[in-house]
Amino acid sequence: MKRLIARFIKDERGATAIEYGLIAGLIALAIAASAGSLGTNLKDGFQNLANKVGVWLPKP
Repeated sequence: MKRLIARFIKDERGATAIEYGLIAGLIALAIAASAGSLGTNLKDGFQNLANKVGVWLPKP
């Protein structure tokens, strides 16, 4: 029983999977935040271009 508990404490496979899950979650969060910011910047850029050309674009 003592060996079983010692082996359980030394086993780090579950911890590694959790770490990879956390890293993947943080990467997904960064991508989502970047995509939102990129979309806003693109919309503003196209609106600015349309204003300079004189084209009217409807507001969403």
